[in-house]
Amino acid sequence: MTSQTFTHRESVPHAVAENLTGFDVLTQQLLFSRGITTREDANVFFAKEYETGLHDPFLLPDMEKAVARILSAIEKKERIGIFSDYDCDGIPGGVLLHDLFVMIGYENFCNYIPHRHEEGYGLSIEGIDHLKNDGVSLIITVDCGIQDVEKVTHANAIGVDVIVTDHHEPSATLPPALAVIDPKRTDNRYPFPELCGTGIAYKLACALLKKGNECGMFSVSPGQEKWLLDLVGIATVADMVPLRGENRILAHYGLSVLRKGRRLGLQHLFRVMKTSIQTVSEDDIGFMIAPRINAASRMGNPRDAFLLLATRSEADAGTYARHVDGINTERKGVVAAMVKEVKRKLALRSHIDAVLVIGDPLWRPSLVGLVANTLAEEYQRPVFVWGRDGRNILKGSCRSGGAMSVFTLMQEAAHLFVEYGGHHASGGFAVKEECIHTLSDALNAAQSTLSSQSILKESEVSQGLFIDSTLTLAEVAPALVRTLSNFAPFGQGNPKPIFLFQGVVPTRVEIFGKQKAHTKIIFQNGRRELVAIGFFMLPQEYGVTPTPGVPLDVVAHVEESFFMGRSEVRLRIVSCEPARNPEGVPGGLT
Repeated sequence: MTSQTFTHRESVPHAVAENLTGFDVLTQQLLFSRGITTREDANVFFAKEYETGLHDPFLLPDMEKAVARILSAIEKKERIGIFSDYDCDGIPGGVLLHDLFVMIGYENFCNYIPHRHEEGYGLSIEGIDHLKNDGVSLIITVDCGIQDVEKVTHANAIGVDVIVTDHHEPSATLPPALAVIDPKRTDNRYPFPELCGTGIAYKLACALLKKGNECGMFSVSPGQEKWLLDLVGIATVADMVPLRGENRILAHYGLSVLRKGRRLGLQHLFRVMKTSIQTVSEDDIGFMIAPRINAASRMGNPRDAFLLLATRSEADAGTYARHVDGINTERKGVVAAMVKEVKRKLALRSHIDAVLVIGDPLWRPSLVGLVANTLAEEYQRPVFVWGRDGRNILKGSCRSGGAMSVFTLMQEAAHLFVEYGGHHASGGFAVKEECIHTLSDALNAAQSTLSSQSILKESEVSQGLFIDSTLTLAEVAPALVRTLSNFAPFGQGNPKPIFLFQGVVPTRVEIFGKQKAHTKIIFQNGRRELVAIGFFMLPQEYGVTPTPGVPLDVVAHVEESFFMGRSEVRLRIVSCEPARNPEGVPGGLT
């Protein structure tokens, strides 16, 4: 059984409560937990205003130069190549610029997405040469390029201009591109540096539409750019950038556009997944849409996912939807086998290092990020997993698993890498063949230097959970869901509230799903039943096995489900623990 430790969040100080007068006690607590302590900041947080909450795109570095060069290319009818990354940030961003050029009526452009296994991450010489041979004289990158000094130098040498749009951390030397749009630049003056790659592409689109309309090069009605926000919403949630500030607004309106179901490919994908696009949530993006888009590049050709999002053909939309759904099913089986193998290897170790490094030359680098993510969540520490790609290069992915930045760790051990990149939460790397056996020692030494943390034994690993409030089952009602919906969309930096239900008594416990891998606990809540769902956890895997008639403490999210078109307020189980107090304690904050 897996037991977890709980910590109640700090209660709202009296002075803050006075500032937040007018909000109910739970709302005050959730605001305070998010660092919001004034009525003014709370109003901004809840407003999610598109017109006033987004910043001027021309504050981004090199935006003026980028827009001027693109408008010049349009005027001269140059061929423009959009070079985007192959994940669920780069692909939507590539589709966004594709749709932008369609919107303004410019046809002389093409999209290029590198093959993950054969070309790897970022700009590639092969890709640049391909675009040059296709007549391209201007390349615009999406979600990549900030580390590609040599690749941009090559493009310049063969007469191709490059505009880099990226959100990853730059190195000391910027690529010698005509423009480098990245809010992580040290000279950045853009107020919000946490946009995802597609978010940066959207800013470029907005700036281009503004200048193009002003100079009369094209005429696009104001507000038309908002129809691109579904792509921004998908990427913002999928790339796990902080859902605060501008990202929160973009994700909110992105979900609104997504629910209108204007993209044929997504319409068909939701039909295949047997769920409604009209009620799509950030969870649906994270657990249903993003894995299928990413599966295209992990298991085959990323262009399949691009065409799914870009197609305007009803017949093709159905074909692409069924295809990406099928390869995602295949992907899940392969990854599950890899995780099982990793855990077998870890069981043979005497301890789990503070930075977990594991790999196998037979593993495909396109899948190791999923393994790293699973391990980072389970062991709550940085995890680096590597394999060998189609070019015989040792490559891998890493996830932070907590407070330690994987990008900073890689900087500390930079001499071991052929290349590396990413941000705080995740990254990618290629390792020198002769350094693979010293990678673990180097990263753990770097972690020790940076944080002075000792190596932990597996038995000492605990996953702390912050409880926002203690509630009774009677308080789980539509009114509570409406209160919580004001805080959505949830994600990195704006987590779903977690509640403790003490001494609650199950009436039934069931296992469900095709593979019988999920738990359902039913409670009697007055005259109605209240369902609690635990995905990918069996009853015996919790801190206590839920048993009918036996009180237990349940830690859970409160959510509204729309399964099979039926609305239901339910609990999403985080943990089940032995009961400490009987039900009947007052609800509210603890």
